[in-house]
Amino acid sequence: MPSLASYLCPLCQQALTLTDKTYRCDNNHSFDQAKQGYVNLLPVQFKHSKTPGDNKEMVNARRAFLDKGFYQPLVDKMLYLYHKYTDLNAPLLDAGCGEGFYTHQHKTATNQVYGVDIAKETIKIAAKRYHNCHFSVGTLSKLSFADNYFGWLISVYAPILETEFTRILKSDGYLLTVTPAEQHLFELKQLIYRQANKHDVSKSPINNLTLIEEQKLTYPMYFDNSDDVLNLLAMTPFAFKASKELLAQIKTITEFTCQADFILRLYQKVSRE
Repeated sequence: MPSLASYLCPLCQQALTLTDKTYRCDNNHSFDQAKQGYVNLLPVQFKHSKTPGDNKEMVNARRAFLDKGFYQPLVDKMLYLYHKYTDLNAPLLDAGCGEGFYTHQHKTATNQVYGVDIAKETIKIAAKRYHNCHFSVGTLSKLSFADNYFGWLISVYAPILETEFTRILKSDGYLLTVTPAEQHLFELKQLIYRQANKHDVSKSPINNLTLIEEQKLTYPMYFDNSDDVLNLLAMTPFAFKASKELLAQIKTITEFTCQADFILRLYQKVSRE
């Protein structure tokens, strides 16, 4: 089991203490630890919908797809940068962690690894599977962590909120973002759209952190059955554009090649003394 997690109360920002499976602050706000081990730190007044985040079907499709290892080269590149640049004892946060696929692979014998996501279904799966990490339900716009706490923060295909991420990063801490490059899943898009457009990579949500390194990772993914293609489709926004006819067409696929194309950007919170 991991050592005790360090959370702040989402209501008053006081430290939370875990006693008898209940997190409680000095103002007596309390949050129960679920049987899977996670804690829900998303008060109802912070929700914009009844069940925010990805739905169960999207979660299950993504888990099935990732379990096949199609994105493992991305994880390997992320871990290379992690081991190259940072103190491996510093706390790490996966912001928008989903089912914990990227989160748990950053766990070492000495660090504390956290994953937070707004979707309760994803956190439930993550906590049930990966007992050596700390998982919580929460919003990225108001994270339940102290200032200057994390040495390494990762954001994979999740909203990048520079102000909040900067707040929780230690001085000289790092933020690693993963976003789609121009050709990412282009062949899949061609199945759906008459004119498939490349991803726009010109915009950056980061203005004040210092860019240390930028890398591109491109490789083909080979599929030999339709289930994997359907799972890939289901975990993307393209799924909402897919017609019944297209889904039926994909079910007949026996071979399919699709490009994975990522941009990894490593930023640092540089001390300005």
